[in-house]
Amino acid sequence: MTTRRESILARIRSNLTNTTGVSTRIYRSRVEPLARGELPALVVEPISDVCVQLTSTPTLDWTLTVRVAVIVRGDIPDQVADPIVESLHAKIMADLTCNGFAYDVQPTGVSFDLQEADQPSGVITCDFVVKYRTQVANLAQSP
Repeated sequence: MTTRRESILARIRSNLTNTTGVSTRIYRSRVEPLARGELPALVVEPISDVCVQLTSTPTLDWTLTVRVAVIVRGDIPDQVADPIVESLHAKIMADLTCNGFAYDVQPTGVSFDLQEADQPSGVITCDFVVKYRTQVANLAQSP
C-alpha cells in the first residue's frame, strides 16, 4: 500500500504533465544537479506534513506543504519561468482534491532565487498546502 501523502505527490506530478515549456522534465524529489540540456524543468517535493488528531473521531487531519521548483536559465530567469509558473498553477488548481486523495489545495507563495553563472539561472519555487485526512492507525486509508 501507498500512503495518501505519496498518492497526493504522485498525482500532483502526474497533473503537471504537459506544463508549458518543460516537456517530460518533471521530477519527484530530485537531488542530482540538472544538466543544461535538462532545463527548464520542474521538481515536485514535500516540504513538511503536519497532523492534528481529531478528538471526535479516530481521524488525523494533515497539512502537507508541497513545493514545485521551476528551474530555468536565461537572461531574465524569472521572466523565462513566468509562463511555466502560470501553467503549473492552473494545472494544480484544476484538481483541488488530487483525484480524491485530498480535500483542499491552496497556493501559499512563490519565491525567487536568481543566480549569475555563464548564463543566468533561477529557481522559482511555488508552494502549495494540501489538506487531507487519514485514519489514526492507517496512513493509506481515509476515514
